[in-house]
Amino acid sequence: MLIVERAPADAELAALLDAAFAELVARYGPEGRSSVHPDARFMVAVIDEVAAGCAAVQPGEGGTSELKRMFVLPGHRGRGVARSLLKALEEFAAGLGYERMRLATGLRQPEAIALYESSGYQLTEPYGRYVGQPLVRCYAKDL
Repeated sequence: MLIVERAPADAELAALLDAAFAELVARYGPEGRSSVHPDARFMVAVIDEVAAGCAAVQPGEGGTSELKRMFVLPGHRGRGVARSLLKALEEFAAGLGYERMRLATGLRQPEAIALYESSGYQLTEPYGRYVGQPLVRCYAKDL
């Protein structure tokens, strides 16, 4: 597996993001979408020349970054792709000078919650647009 940075306009990344949105809409309805900061940096996991998963890091407040758009195609799940992407993104964010990573996920994504908790993320109070949303769980980790 190769994990590389891709521009937001990359066609393979766009296809992954479309698949991610479709899954979020299936789980949560149209309100499952959230925006990404214009300065977000995207990473793509490539397996056998196929874009299998993606994730982004975007600027947050102070020394905090935010994880966005973590997604792995169903046919590549259960093989450590998400864990590898998460680790690469944490290292990338630390290299950019961030001291902490935060994220929001949903109760209808138990596999994501399990990944984050097993990777050292701690449950935190909701932030930003996630305050008052009962299906959302927010996590954070020092990098």
